[in-house]
Amino acid sequence: MAPINFRTLDLNLLRVFDEVMAERNLTRAAEKLALTQPAVSNALRRLREVVGDDLLVRSGQGVEPTPRALALWPTVRQALGHLQQALAPGAFDPGTASTAFVLAMADATGATLIPPLVEIVEREAPGVSLRVVPLTTRDPRRLLDDETADVAVGYFPAAMADLTARAQTDSLVAFDSMRLYDGEYVCVMRRGHPLAHGPLTLDQYCAARHLLVSFSGKPFGFIDEALAALGRDRRIVLTVNQFFTAGRVVAASDLLTVLPRHFVGVASLKDELVWRPLPMPMPIVHVDALWHRRRRHDPAHRWLQDALARSARRTFHAPPLP
Repeated sequence: MAPINFRTLDLNLLRVFDEVMAERNLTRAAEKLALTQPAVSNALRRLREVVGDDLLVRSGQGVEPTPRALALWPTVRQALGHLQQALAPGAFDPGTASTAFVLAMADATGATLIPPLVEIVEREAPGVSLRVVPLTTRDPRRLLDDETADVAVGYFPAAMADLTARAQTDSLVAFDSMRLYDGEYVCVMRRGHPLAHGPLTLDQYCAARHLLVSFSGKPFGFIDEALAALGRDRRIVLTVNQFFTAGRVVAASDLLTVLPRHFVGVASLKDELVWRPLPMPMPIVHVDALWHRRRRHDPAHRWLQDALARSARRTFHAPPLP
């Protein structure tokens, strides 16, 4: 393929490409661009000639992207976003805004952060709405990349390690993050459980029956990875995808589970449950907010970041962030 001549490239073709990729439908994309459908089709044809790839092919009532289009779109969308913010950054007045934000987080994180966040919204931005969607993965980058969520909040050890490694090697990093608070996971059981008195040993822990909280549904988690490193394992007899469900089940059974320590009190379960430190070394749980870098210059998103940080400080009485 001949090299692309950027001096003659019509950047409007990239705007059309971005909108069609977002809509997966030529008619809807044309309406949003205030163009006719033939004009959109012609723009895609010209871009195909420049790129040397079909980019989008018809499928049912819409279009499907080729692998080349899927690889190209994140870079195009990010570049267009930067141009828009640089040329027309706009302003965000929380008192008059009617913005809607989508946050992805687990129920334990939501129980911690959403109440103080709602207080901030009601006081400062009564027209703003929040939608919290379940977090089903420990790596939310795809959710943020395809704009399913504006921000993801949770414990993302592998994703954060990868982003740090990329930044240290000067690789392109498409996401920004902010540390909200640190926590720890603990072993939780009902108050009358046979193991509820005295320290919990590794042998006792491994011999017990367990409930696993797994966002993805996989019957293996980071606790099992820590046990495997010691040459040990545990018997998981039930897997659920919510911390609150786990707490209710454990309160009425002899199963053990692992919950964030702060959640036991937040979820009004402290009278029914007791917790013990896990009997093996575990890293500190860093809870981060993660978002796509294309939102870096969005004043509305910056307000949301600040509101999340203040919500975390209010809950954990942490010092102000720099």
